[in-house]
Amino acid sequence: MKKTLTALALTSLAFNVAAGEAEIKKALEPRFGTIEKITRASIAGLWEVTAGGQIYYSDDKGGYAILGNLIDMKTGKNLTAERQFAALPLDLAIKQVRGSGKNVLVTFEDPNCGYCKKLATELLAIKDITVYTFLMPILSEDSFEKSKAIWCSPDRSKAWIDYMTANKAPSTADGKCDLTGLGKSVSLGRKLRINGTPALFFANGDRVGGYIPVEEVEKRFKGSGSVWGS
Repeated sequence: MKKTLTALALTSLAFNVAAGEAEIKKALEPRFGTIEKITRASIAGLWEVTAGGQIYYSDDKGGYAILGNLIDMKTGKNLTAERQFAALPLDLAIKQVRGSGKNVLVTFEDPNCGYCKKLATELLAIKDITVYTFLMPILSEDSFEKSKAIWCSPDRSKAWIDYMTANKAPSTADGKCDLTGLGKSVSLGRKLRINGTPALFFANGDRVGGYIPVEEVEKRFKGSGSVWGS
């Protein structure tokens, strides 16, 4: 009997969850566009809704929506930013690993960005780091051509480092290279409202718009950066 009641309770719960998701989707999609994901939020009565690369929070009926950061006041963690970081499609990024790679940094960069070159050079001094770089050619038409050449290189990581730190231009890309990933990288940057480079994202949820010196990068790896971003 207990097993039957438990099964019925679970079935009822699953039905209510599905019904809630459907109602929220119906209410919010006309305003926010295609809903990519709906899950229960950390706060009772709230749902986490992902649409267009942004995270929103909704009530059970989709009658109200909140756009902003959900902060855990006990730990100081920016839960919204952490979720956005975890959801980044890192397979579209150029990956560099040095040492143990334990410190993770995600960047959006333009190959013609002077501060991006400065950052790329300084990051070489950090021993244990993994850098995921999304190409974001927004400064000029030439930026796209250089990004395309780097994207189409046999070793994207080497091509990126060679160009950004030693000004060694990559070979011209041929017409056979699939640029789908590069296009998705640019679209992702737009969804995240990145209007300038470099843009930096840290695993603890910090988001930095613009260059910061390597000393500041290391501080944020150690947890002394601001969870509110900058």
